[in-house]
Amino acid sequence: MLSRFFYWIKLLGKRGNFVPKFCDFATLQDEFILQLYKSLKLAKAKQNIKMKHLFKAEANWTSNQNSADSTKRFYNKSHQIKIEGKPVLDVSAAKAFKGNPELYNPEDLLLSSLVSCHMMSYLYVCSQNAIEVLEYSDHAEATLEVLEDGSGRFVEVKLNPKVTIASADQIELANELHKKANQLCFIANSCNFPVLHEASCEVSTM
Repeated sequence: MLSRFFYWIKLLGKRGNFVPKFCDFATLQDEFILQLYKSLKLAKAKQNIKMKHLFKAEANWTSNQNSADSTKRFYNKSHQIKIEGKPVLDVSAAKAFKGNPELYNPEDLLLSSLVSCHMMSYLYVCSQNAIEVLEYSDHAEATLEVLEDGSGRFVEVKLNPKVTIASADQIELANELHKKANQLCFIANSCNFPVLHEASCEVSTM
């Protein structure tokens, strides 16, 4: 117990912002260590806060059951998410969880937010390093595990960004900057599962 305690303390002290994305907490047996990690991470974040932003979302759902169906323990999963000034988002559960497969589900949206946030963070660090990015695409995957009690969690997300740049001399740097983008990404920093990257970079032939 103590040896593991000091091991994690050492890691947190060396690279506090690196651990949450590449450490699989499913391997931790001691809840105490996990809570300690969260407390130290929060304390570290508070010391470096520059500004805060508030985001709001509204969820609306209406039952489609009639009185004859009231004994059935099943509810329609489809609902709407409203954010002021933006189009309404129709959402449901994933097909595996008896949702409408034609609508976005929370798992889709979480993965999409990671893909989008990493791309924008990457473009930012490329601009800071004078790299001209011409194209960017990603085909990402997320692994969700569901337990016998019905609870579940993402255990890994793998991003596969493919980047096209203007200069062949900058390919190595362009690939390295994915690590920096990961460290800056707001969404990745909010996750407690690994966000991995299998990046590739090529030069435009045009």
